[in-house]
Amino acid sequence: MKNNTTLYLYELAWMLPSVALPVGMLAALLVTAFGAHIHLPGKTGQIDPAQVTQTAPFDAPGIVETGPGQYEARIVAGIWVFNPTEIRVPEGSEVTFVATSLDVIHGFFLPHADVNMMLIPGQIARITTRFKQAGTYPFICHEYCGLSHHTMAGKVIVEPRS
Repeated sequence: MKNNTTLYLYELAWMLPSVALPVGMLAALLVTAFGAHIHLPGKTGQIDPAQVTQTAPFDAPGIVETGPGQYEARIVAGIWVFNPTEIRVPEGSEVTFVATSLDVIHGFFLPHADVNMMLIPGQIARITTRFKQAGTYPFICHEYCGLSHHTMAGKVIVEPRS
């Protein structure tokens, strides 16, 4: 009798985590999807990859002031180059990077500003950060995109307020 109870407890010790773990993962998925709004873009986050250069806002890449101290950096990644390769904003600016790719999967990594995006053809990626200190912030492509991948870089120049 005692031996059967011990076996039952061992079985229970294995069954409970095997149920709790998937339930916990499902809960984490629901929290990120609905609570933190992390999900795949809908139709508004998609464009025709063959028409990127004719589709707003990517028909005019560069930096646009959207409000006091707020900017939108429109970036197009193409084979081994970002357009534009240089972005200038004043110190203390909040910048929303809006980016996509023309051809293959590229990355957009701006390490000193905690910006990291994957640029997929036809998908519009967005991320916002604030540049509190003046300086030069380099960005690179961190997804291998071909032979000259190592040349794909640019910089954000944060100019001091006068």
